[in-house]
Amino acid sequence: AACFPDGADPATLPRMQIVAGKYRHRKLESNPGQTTRPITQRVKVALFDRLQHLLEGARVADIFAGTGTIGLEALSRGAERVLFIENDRRAWDLLKKNIASLQAEAETLCWQVDASKCSFRPRGGEAFLPLDVVFFDPPYVFTERLKAGTMLYRSLQRLARDEISSPDALLIYRCGADTEFEMPPVWQPEKLLNYSSMDVHLFRKAAITTPESPAED
Repeated sequence: AACFPDGADPATLPRMQIVAGKYRHRKLESNPGQTTRPITQRVKVALFDRLQHLLEGARVADIFAGTGTIGLEALSRGAERVLFIENDRRAWDLLKKNIASLQAEAETLCWQVDASKCSFRPRGGEAFLPLDVVFFDPPYVFTERLKAGTMLYRSLQRLARDEISSPDALLIYRCGADTEFEMPPVWQPEKLLNYSSMDVHLFRKAAITTPESPAED
């Protein structure tokens, strides 16, 4: 999630860098404050080293993208295209700035929309679908409330539609350590990685028919 503390000065925002790949060591703007839960460089290295073999030529989504540090790392490491979804205007502006600094506009699409309500089908985004790898990083409080019938649960069902994600799509879901939640059965658990105060769940899309749920474009 991307939410700036009141009065934050964009000129003083912390910066992160891309770890590996064609944009290695390039600096990125990121969000200040604990409300954004920025992923540390150490965790990013460990996670992406594990996922590296899945990224080459992949269509990737960075959902609840913030300023795009995860999706741009994936692009740097060989992803073909990256769809970014972020609702906060100021974070979205910084995301666009990061993409422009890398001159990566042709391989990326930024959609300012509420991920818990959207269709996951942005206008002009046909080349970005179906998704092969999805990074899903909602505010921790959303996951604490995640169960059948909630907006976030229904959004995860929509994400599993065949026109949105590939048959063997991987979902990488980050939340607070030891958080209990209910995931739609179409997303089957594959691996749980713990990094101190956070858990990273890897889910694999299963061949299960999911009910339709309405969405806003």
